[in-house]
Amino acid sequence: MPPRRKLNEFERGRAVAWFQDGVPKREVARRLHVSISVIVRLIQRFTATGRVQERRRPGRPKKTTPREDRLIERLALQTITRTASSSIIRRQLRVATNTNISQQTIRNRLHGFNLCSRRPAVPPRLTPAHRAARRAFWRRHVRWTRQQWSQVLFSDESRFTLNHDDD
Repeated sequence: MPPRRKLNEFERGRAVAWFQDGVPKREVARRLHVSISVIVRLIQRFTATGRVQERRRPGRPKKTTPREDRLIERLALQTITRTASSSIIRRQLRVATNTNISQQTIRNRLHGFNLCSRRPAVPPRLTPAHRAARRAFWRRHVRWTRQQWSQVLFSDESRFTLNHDDD
């Protein structure tokens, strides 16, 4: 049996047209790569209502429109560091669309887009002594050539074994 998938509105209309032209339900299902039960339910819905659109589902309606959802996603991806908080995105959305939604709704939409929150990396604290040592190192080595740098062995380099016979 083919994997379960939804038919778009064009495919639903095509399936009903084929069925009305006398094509068996099994053949319609095979042509659209869906199980026969999908076609059976579609035909039943069409004969009962005369429409191929899906019925409304129970549950609370969304507070945001698909356009606002796309804007939320774009605002989250547009941020230079991609670390904008939900409150910042909420303020930007309110300015752009005059829509007032909660921070939790923003987080739910971002989770729906498979975007997770990130904290920016915190660099190590440098004391004035560290900074002076770095400046002194830079001044001593600023004019070194590639040949001179190739002679340097950094002590914090790690050795990685790619094959078991690398010794």
